[in-house]
Amino acid sequence: MPWIDACATDDIDQEDLIRFDHDGRTFAIYHSPDGAFFCTDGLCTHEQVHLEEGLVMAYEIECPKHNATFDYRTGEALRAPACVNLNTYKTRVEGGRVWIEV
Repeated sequence: MPWIDACATDDIDQEDLIRFDHDGRTFAIYHSPDGAFFCTDGLCTHEQVHLEEGLVMAYEIECPKHNATFDYRTGEALRAPACVNLNTYKTRVEGGRVWIEV
């Protein structure tokens, strides 16, 4: 699996996310309250809505359309209407950049 340079660490405020598109796919990259970075698919598993406008609270992302909630560390669907987990991707930080393994 290749590692992709996704963004600068300071592109994402803590407890927020950014959208990252690569090779026809959309990802969401999160900056957690403890300073770690995480990556999931960028579309809700319920109706394929972009998560980029969703609300990030602690370690959860809430879909902006129907309020489904996921734990972005594990991808676990926490609240209906979503019942399918998000895919997650490994991240690493090097030289002030966030890299994701896709």
